[in-house]
Amino acid sequence: MQYTFIQLIFLFFVYSFLGWIFDMTVAAIRYGKILNRGFLNGPLSIQYGIIMIIVLLDINDLWDYPLYQFITCMVIVFMTEYASGAILKRITGRRFWDYSDMKLNVGGYTCAFSVLGWGFTAAVTVWLINPLVCIVYSLIPVNVVKVLEIIAIVVFLIDLFVTAATMLKWHYAGGIYGNVADTLKKTKSTLGRKTYEIISRRMYKAFPELVGQEINDEVGFGRTKDRIFAKGLCIDKLVWIFFVSALIGDWVETVFVWATSGVFMSRSSLIYGTFSIVWGLGGALATAMLYPLKDKNPLFIFAGGFFLGGVYEYSCSVFTEVVFGTVFWDYSHLPYNINGRVNLLFCVYWGIAAIAWVKLLYPAASFLLEKIPPVAGKIMTWIIVIFMVLDMAVSGAAISRYVSRKAGVEASNPVEHMCDSIYKDKLIERIYPNMKIQ
Repeated sequence: MQYTFIQLIFLFFVYSFLGWIFDMTVAAIRYGKILNRGFLNGPLSIQYGIIMIIVLLDINDLWDYPLYQFITCMVIVFMTEYASGAILKRITGRRFWDYSDMKLNVGGYTCAFSVLGWGFTAAVTVWLINPLVCIVYSLIPVNVVKVLEIIAIVVFLIDLFVTAATMLKWHYAGGIYGNVADTLKKTKSTLGRKTYEIISRRMYKAFPELVGQEINDEVGFGRTKDRIFAKGLCIDKLVWIFFVSALIGDWVETVFVWATSGVFMSRSSLIYGTFSIVWGLGGALATAMLYPLKDKNPLFIFAGGFFLGGVYEYSCSVFTEVVFGTVFWDYSHLPYNINGRVNLLFCVYWGIAAIAWVKLLYPAASFLLEKIPPVAGKIMTWIIVIFMVLDMAVSGAAISRYVSRKAGVEASNPVEHMCDSIYKDKLIERIYPNMKIQ
């Protein structure tokens, strides 16, 4: 995907603002109070904007290889975080962050954990957030974008000048510089307070016992009392079961295909990440419907898995063919198959898997999940939901557009143009090698 200069300026300000919101959110959860992060007076964290612009330019030729994109993101994060930390230390005489107490740190300016975490965040932003931002950009008239960017640049330069002057002990009383700086400070404070209020309401709604607790820098919103994360069979636990089943199911299927055919191929349902939606939904559905049989004879569990798995796999095949016009698997060459969508042998596998899951794997997985701290667990659950929804939406759009391209249909809207520029045939065919268009 090629970016124009005007588009890069737009993306710089968008990601600088989103980065500031992200910093505010993390600080609010961690410390339970308003901490207006950012080097400038206004609501911008320019390091995020700079990193994202470098990332987008550097990975422009790597869309066919998401793993290489991820590695590139980590390298860029390492270089940018180290350089910006060292430069700010040189200019201001103080550190804005310090990883000296972390393992594998470099001068305290960066560390392995930070590089891995921020590299992954940058990659996910490129994969799932940036396409949406680019679509929004394409919907705004170019002349409007230019006017907004001129205003943003002027305000940004004034803010940068005032901030630099303050650090160099220059003082401005009133005038355009002082007025702009004061307005930006008030805007930043207001947005920070609103962000904190939204997070507080959500936290207190999820954990009523936090109300009235004293908030301090160590525990943030406080500690939950007698609260177990995802206790019993609940929505939070099913979300995690879906995520873990999709991940492990893809690995199992990949190894199985490699062991039986000698061919190593992608079995993922999604473009980003090794996730099999069939296994994920199957794991969540089996848990919800078969776990009540945990105390029954294993034959009952086998029968439940046999029929439930068969109907489920058949339904998934019909769904993908009707919605996307594609076939992701075909068992016509196997005996005792039904329309090539399901076969007797794999139904037996579903039954055996049901016994193993209900009797052995799920109790262990449930025990581990309930050890997650409640607040952290709730936050990570929402992160999983948002990530998987966006990943499925992007993958669905890319597959749909691939089918249309093969039929000779030209792109007619921003979403289709985005899919054509990023998710080319080579990428789709590598991730879905068995996909057939009906």
